[in-house]
Amino acid sequence: MKRRILIVDDEPGIRAALGQLLEFEGYDVRNAANAVDGLSEYARFRPHLVFMDVKMAGIDGLEALRKLREQDPNAVVVMISGHATIQTAVEATQHGAYDILEKPLDTDRILVTLRNALAHLDLSAENERLRDTVHSRFAIVGSSYAIRAVTEKIALVARTPARVLVTGENGTGKELVARAIHAQSTRAKAPFVEVNCAAIPSELIESELFGHMKGSFTGAVADRPGKFEQADRGTIFLDEIGDMSLAAQAKVLRVLQDGVVTRIGGSKPLQVDVRVLAATNKNVTDEIAAGRFREDLYYRLNVVPIHVPPLRERREDIPSLIGHFAAQLTGPGGLAPRAIGDDAVTRLSQLDWPGNVRELRNTIERLLILSPGPRVASEDVDRLVGRHGEPVEGGLGSLLDIATFEDFKHAAERAYLLAKLRAFDWNVSETARALDMPRSNLYKKIERYGLNREGAPAVLAAAPADEDTDS
Repeated sequence: MKRRILIVDDEPGIRAALGQLLEFEGYDVRNAANAVDGLSEYARFRPHLVFMDVKMAGIDGLEALRKLREQDPNAVVVMISGHATIQTAVEATQHGAYDILEKPLDTDRILVTLRNALAHLDLSAENERLRDTVHSRFAIVGSSYAIRAVTEKIALVARTPARVLVTGENGTGKELVARAIHAQSTRAKAPFVEVNCAAIPSELIESELFGHMKGSFTGAVADRPGKFEQADRGTIFLDEIGDMSLAAQAKVLRVLQDGVVTRIGGSKPLQVDVRVLAATNKNVTDEIAAGRFREDLYYRLNVVPIHVPPLRERREDIPSLIGHFAAQLTGPGGLAPRAIGDDAVTRLSQLDWPGNVRELRNTIERLLILSPGPRVASEDVDRLVGRHGEPVEGGLGSLLDIATFEDFKHAAERAYLLAKLRAFDWNVSETARALDMPRSNLYKKIERYGLNREGAPAVLAAAPADEDTDS
């Protein structure tokens, strides 16, 4: 697609020469002889960039620039002046001009300015796209009563300085809650710094949080600010704080009390202005009773508690989450678009999700990758996901209920063969090779146990004795 350029100048010679140059460079060019026509043409043409003369009859270029920026705050405008002064340049910049060029116009300067301005425009568009992507990735999806209670509490607490302790099982979206609080707070434009306390070795957690000075320990080859310093004037999110050592907890408590940090090996306290959000999947009361978590730190953090419900308590949100994840995963640069049938959505909504929302997202990705055909169906869900908390046909979930040992052996063999056939996508030859079993024997067992691929019309018939028969 050609880039669109609008030239607004009351000199026909400037319009003609500049237009000819830009058209030769491959741009789509339109002209306007005065500011009024230029503003009207801008609304119709929606150019990527405008060249505008400063001195024009009627409305001058600076006034037109002001009106244009009111009309479109993102407009990219390069001013042209026959006698530009520092005052004119300052005024143009104050009104939002990208640059100002002097007449007579220099071809090289025009093209360099144009390339730079369009590169700036591309960068702004990319930043906007990335912001939208991040917003979509960390969106809280759902309209159930349980999730609405969470979002309402987020809205109430976000614009206050209160500390928040987010609790919930693994995979429920505790990080999303923390990011939503930061995004809706007065600190939204400041850093959001996340620390996974469970992923950092206990001997390094203090250095990670509070920083260190060069030479303070082996490997400290330079001064390094900690996460609290990096989050100054913003928000720090201490994820899985229940896994933090008691020594580190004591130092975090001091930061919460005094608002100062001291780097390892340093002597100068540093003042920090940080909002602290924390999360854990543990029962903090039990951790305190067991002596693994400081009670005073708990009361400092737990000013406003927010509990994120597990997916089994908000099943009505599963269809919305499926649609959200499918749209994310099949976006630009992602997987090929594929419909997820209503039967598959119903089946997924019935399953247990011990891994909660994170497990559901991974499952949707697996289905989009491995399901045959243009549409994901319930048969694909049963084949690729199983039935989680329910006994899967031929699975091991109900074997303990079998009365006799002989029946148990048959049921176990049936479950084992069914699992292996599913693992090899019902390719009998590959399954037999993996089991080190003659293929004719496997066919006989398939017939004996009535094994059948999900969605197939009939039980597979026994193969001929010839071992070269295709499955």
